[in-house]
Amino acid sequence: MNKVMLAWVSMLVGMIGCTAGDTRRGDIFIERLFGPELPGPYKHPASITELDNGDLYVAYYCGSDEYGDDTAVWGSRRPAGSTRWTRPAPIADAPWRSEGNPVVWQAPDGLVWLFYVVRYGETWSTSRILAKISRDGARTWSDPILVAMEEGMMVRAHPIVLTTGEYLVPVYHETGHDREWVGTDTCSLFLRYDPKKHTFKPTGRIHSRLGNLQPSVVQLSEKHLVAYCRRGGGFEPRTDGYLVRSESHDGGNTWSPGVDSDFVNPNSAADFIKLRNGHLLLVFNDSMNDRTPLTAAVSMDQGRTWPFKRNLIAGDDAFAYPSAIQTRDGRIHVVFTSHERTVVQHAVFDEEAITGAARQGSADRTRRRWEQGTVGRVDQGAAS
Repeated sequence: MNKVMLAWVSMLVGMIGCTAGDTRRGDIFIERLFGPELPGPYKHPASITELDNGDLYVAYYCGSDEYGDDTAVWGSRRPAGSTRWTRPAPIADAPWRSEGNPVVWQAPDGLVWLFYVVRYGETWSTSRILAKISRDGARTWSDPILVAMEEGMMVRAHPIVLTTGEYLVPVYHETGHDREWVGTDTCSLFLRYDPKKHTFKPTGRIHSRLGNLQPSVVQLSEKHLVAYCRRGGGFEPRTDGYLVRSESHDGGNTWSPGVDSDFVNPNSAADFIKLRNGHLLLVFNDSMNDRTPLTAAVSMDQGRTWPFKRNLIAGDDAFAYPSAIQTRDGRIHVVFTSHERTVVQHAVFDEEAITGAARQGSADRTRRRWEQGTVGRVDQGAAS
């Protein structure tokens, strides 16, 4: 049985196991949110945020395939206190153009931002960044706003709020016209957004050996920031593929050249966030050439050491493009895609699940849940 057929069987089986709300301390729970049946086969990547009222909101793009001109950005919410996700609905769709890489995020002033890209040519290096805002908790959206006009500009990870009150939006400039290769001059940068003037200003760029893209960033102190980026290049096997690390010592305006970190990277996205207790969380594929396993690592000393690491899920599949948040109840939520980019998955756990003693065989049990098709309930009514 192929992976796409398995996804369909999983949907028909229905809900198996516990719900995300039943997660016990130290456990990792994974639910299947949406498969090829809702609303089309291709789904990749997904982004998650917690809204002011406690709702969770997920955005992803989907269509016939990655480069189909029928793709659109879709959104779904899980109301606070519920285990049901609303039926996904399109929230950004330009006629005859391909959308991609949505990032949904609620700012401190209550506005919900949806950043995404629109592709104007054959490859993502022809993309530009657009955004929409919602003033009613992601129920209705504004017209699109052009955020970055330069060809090849893309977005991937959540913004952060700097100590200055500005927002730092991680973006990257992708070059080359080969769908299987990212040019060595591909680089990461950030857009500083002033919420009073409503202006975006680009920072210095991060350049590295193989090129880099899809940065995620944390602020360690007023002046010191650290970013991890996906490596560039292609998808052929190699022995020197690592996440790219860069630092800023002037509050995020300029960035050091990107260097290979200690974390392997199979040319796949990672996510990097600061937890409320100051610890750092990195979610990545702990393999140089495969997008499996999907692993979480925790540092308690501002990234100097990473003694805690645990696989969230492993198996014969690609578990890709994690998007991580910590909600007000302290739990960590990660959405990612699998089943040949036809399924959106949602992992829920607390920090202790990573820093506590790893349970023997935990990855095998998580894999069995995935193979069984553990699903979240989806409300078939109107989306909100």
